[in-house]
Amino acid sequence: MDEEYDVIVLGTGLTECILSGIMSVNGKKVLHMDRNPYYGGESSSITPLEELYKRFTLPDSPPESMGRGRDWNVDLIPKFLMANGQLVKMLLYTEVTRYLDFKVVEGSFVYKGGKIYKVPSTETEALASNLMGMFEKRRFRKFLVFVANFDENDPKTFEGVDPKTTTMRDVYKKFDLGQDVIDFTGHALALYRTDDYLDVPCLETINRIKLYSESLARYGKSPYLYPLYGLGELPQGFARLSAIYGGTYMLNKPVDEIVMDGGKVIGVKSEGEVARCKQLICDPSYIPDRVRKAGQVIRVICILSHPIKNTNDANSCQIIIPQNQVNRNSDIYVCMISYAHNVAAQGKYIAIVSTTVETSEPEAEIEPALELLEPIDQKSVTSVDTLCFYALTVFASRSYDATTHFETTCNDIKDIYKRMTGTDFDFENMKRKQNDVFGEDEQ
Repeated sequence: MDEEYDVIVLGTGLTECILSGIMSVNGKKVLHMDRNPYYGGESSSITPLEELYKRFTLPDSPPESMGRGRDWNVDLIPKFLMANGQLVKMLLYTEVTRYLDFKVVEGSFVYKGGKIYKVPSTETEALASNLMGMFEKRRFRKFLVFVANFDENDPKTFEGVDPKTTTMRDVYKKFDLGQDVIDFTGHALALYRTDDYLDVPCLETINRIKLYSESLARYGKSPYLYPLYGLGELPQGFARLSAIYGGTYMLNKPVDEIVMDGGKVIGVKSEGEVARCKQLICDPSYIPDRVRKAGQVIRVICILSHPIKNTNDANSCQIIIPQNQVNRNSDIYVCMISYAHNVAAQGKYIAIVSTTVETSEPEAEIEPALELLEPIDQKSVTSVDTLCFYALTVFASRSYDATTHFETTCNDIKDIYKRMTGTDFDFENMKRKQNDVFGEDEQ
C-alpha cells in the first residue's frame, strides 16, 4: 500500500465505483478502499435476511414464513434504472452489462384522491386512462404529441413556445391542462420531487418527459429496469471493471486519516501505512468534519406476502404520490420488487417507501403510502441525513436522494468528473479498450 496513486477512492457506493471504473479505463492508477467488509456502502443490498434484522435491531430473528435467509437481497436505497437513461448508457459503454441481468419493472402508477392509477404516457394510454375526463384526455393527448415532436434544434416544432424563456407553467396553460394532469405530468412523467420546476424555462421538463416516453418505448410495460439480485450488483460490476484495468481493491480496510499538506490532500493513512495520491474521491461519511446536513430522507423497507392492490398483481412497480395530493412540498415514492427478481423468498415482495422529511414526525408523513401496502408482514424504518460538502480538495459524492431513479446520481458523477479532469464528461471516455484482459480484440 505504501506507494503513489493517481486517484484514491474511499467507499464502494455506486457513485464511487463508477468513477473508479472510468478513471481506471482512462489509464489512471487507482486504489479503492472501503472500511466495510462488503461492496456498496449506502447503495448495497443486504443478505441474508438475518443481517437485515440485525442492522435494524428488529426483535427476534426472521420467522420461518419468510423462507430461507439467503434468498433475500434487500436494497438500502430504493431506485430503478430509466431504460434510456444515463446509467444504462454508462453500463452499455463500459460493457458492465456482461456481469448483470435486468428485468423490466411491470408498472408505473400515480396516486390521486386516495387511489392509484397507471401513469398514461402515450397517446393511446391517455385516451384510455381513468385519471381524466374526456375533454381533458384530448388536451393531454395534444400536449403529448407536442412533446414527442419537439426538437430544440428545429424552431418549426416550438408551436410558439420558446424553450429557453417560456416557463412550464405557461406551457400547461397553453394546452389548458388541469391541476391533476399537471401533478402527474410533472411528478410521474418528468419525475420532479417538488413544484419548483413550474417557474423555470420548460426545456429541461420537455426533455425529461421525452426521456420517460423513450424509456417506455424500449420495453413497453414501464420505463424502468431493475437488476436481478438487487442494486448491490451495480457497484460490484463497476468494481470489476476497475480491477480489470489495474485498479487495486481493499475491503475491510480502516481509514485512520486523510493526510493533508498545505491544505491539499496528499494521501490516506491506514493501519500505520500511507498511500499517497494526487486526487481523492470519497463518500461523505469519510469526511464528517467537512460536510453539513442539507436535509433528511426517510426510507421504510416493508416485507409483504402479496402484490400491491390495484396494480394488476404486478410483481414490480413504482408508485408516485405527488406532493399536492397529500398537502406536502415533496413527493412520496414507493418502489416494489419481489421474488421474481431474486431478492426475496418465493411469494414474498419488498416495498420501499421514501420521501424527503419535512416535519418532526417523519413516519406520519409517509402514512398515505403505507396504507397502500397493507397488510405489512415486517417493516424497518431508517432516516438518513442528506449531506452537502464544502471540502475544496476532496471530491466527495452526494448522499442518495429520495427519487426512485439514478438520473440525479449520474449528474453527480458527471459533475465530479468535470471538476477532477477539467473537461466535460463524455460517454466515449467510458468505452473499454479493444485489448482488455478478456482478450477480445475486435478486428
